[in-house]
Amino acid sequence: MSILEQMTERARKNPQRIVLPEGDEPRTLEAANILLRDKLAKLILIGSPEKINAMARENNYEYIKDATIFDPATDEKMKEYANLLYELRKAKGMTEEEAAKKAQDPLYLGCLMIKNGDADGELAGARGTTADTIRPAFQILKTKPGVKIVSGAFLMFTPAKHLGEEGFLVFADCAVNPCPTAEELAQIAVSTAETARTIAGIEPRVAMLSFSTKGSAKHELIDKVTEATRIAKELAPDLMLDGELQADAALIEAVGAKKAPGSPVAGKANVLVFPDLQAGNIGYKLVERFSGADAVGPILQGIAAPVNDLSRGCKVQDIVQMVIITANQAMK
Repeated sequence: MSILEQMTERARKNPQRIVLPEGDEPRTLEAANILLRDKLAKLILIGSPEKINAMARENNYEYIKDATIFDPATDEKMKEYANLLYELRKAKGMTEEEAAKKAQDPLYLGCLMIKNGDADGELAGARGTTADTIRPAFQILKTKPGVKIVSGAFLMFTPAKHLGEEGFLVFADCAVNPCPTAEELAQIAVSTAETARTIAGIEPRVAMLSFSTKGSAKHELIDKVTEATRIAKELAPDLMLDGELQADAALIEAVGAKKAPGSPVAGKANVLVFPDLQAGNIGYKLVERFSGADAVGPILQGIAAPVNDLSRGCKVQDIVQMVIITANQAMK
């Protein structure tokens, strides 16, 4: 059974309450119908019941009847959510009137549902930007204890079975932080290892990537990666993590043995931590396009509860997969 099949089976056995703020977005609604048909989640769709049900009838989405449709324009529970937002943000200057208005925003509302215990996770982004999705999560849910930075990981399902975990790897950060500091890069590494372990069910072997391997070059950019490696080892001393490593030294056993002899990670890494967002974003897209890999994500890491982002160019299957991943996060 593949890693994705294992995640799918876990979601089916323990369906989580996942809120979809873009309830009337066409791809989202089609994905919701598939998820409900296959009993992979208990879905909460935010939007007008009249509009959502009309779209469902028009497209023969018969399983949308099993979703909970929440209408912020009419539901009495909105008062409770607005008051919750006010209590959370009044110290920052938010008034009751502003809270009532902001709670109407589906992206804020989804996070308020999670905070209030009415949902287990959220997936959005088919219409909006990553910043639109992350901002309410920061303000309402905040980060996990001890974590100061949110990052984005991709699950990479590649045809190169000799690499990673039979072709499966986790890449980060490919979505959020343009230029992380050494401390931030270390936290990204630890968060990504947790993603690999808890969502994919693999034992992470983390490579801190650079254009140098173990001092083969000198530059301040390399210094940041070596310092991040040191900090990450302090944060998670039991984690198999090493750096700085070039990509070939991280992935290819013969190269790793030559360039970094004795490394617990070189030549067998299954988690790749890129030094900055340019490298990470370019890297995952090149792998995706050149190898025909399936890149699933970004999975947002570090938030106190599962909130995930979609690309505005996402496909229906991307949404299905990301709901499954969000559900797996919620179980943990």
